[in-house]
Amino acid sequence: MKHTISVVMENKPGVLSRISVLLARRGFNIDSITAGPTSDHSITRMTVVLEGDDYVANEASKQLEKLMDVIDVQRLSDAGATRRELVLIKIKLSKDQRGEIIDLAKIMDCKIVDISHTTLMLEHSDRPEKIDLLIDLLSGYEIVEMARGGAIALGKGGDQD
Repeated sequence: MKHTISVVMENKPGVLSRISVLLARRGFNIDSITAGPTSDHSITRMTVVLEGDDYVANEASKQLEKLMDVIDVQRLSDAGATRRELVLIKIKLSKDQRGEIIDLAKIMDCKIVDISHTTLMLEHSDRPEKIDLLIDLLSGYEIVEMARGGAIALGKGGDQD
């Protein structure tokens, strides 16, 4: 089972490294880590997706809360959060396949970000399961390259409304 943890921390050198080392040293199976500045550039938000049971997620959260420079740690439930991933997929194509792939891109709400005589590159941002579906639908074509970013997530509703 995958668990999403949001970590808000001070934007200082070494904080991201300390967090990833702590998780690795404790043997937590990290599915993805994504970090970036918030609207306050002195603060960074990190989204960590861990594989494991509830005990693993609770233990990871407790350990993260103990770190200096960590301001807040929240476990985000599926129903209580909005998650997104970004993927870029370059597909080799023939003239016969071009229309099929463009139609699929439209249906899946993808952006075509690069096109040549032999390849087409799609960009898609959506829930992780929709990204998985897109990759599955494209598996019948020759995927030349793919880059998939880690999850980002925010809790829904709450006091910040």
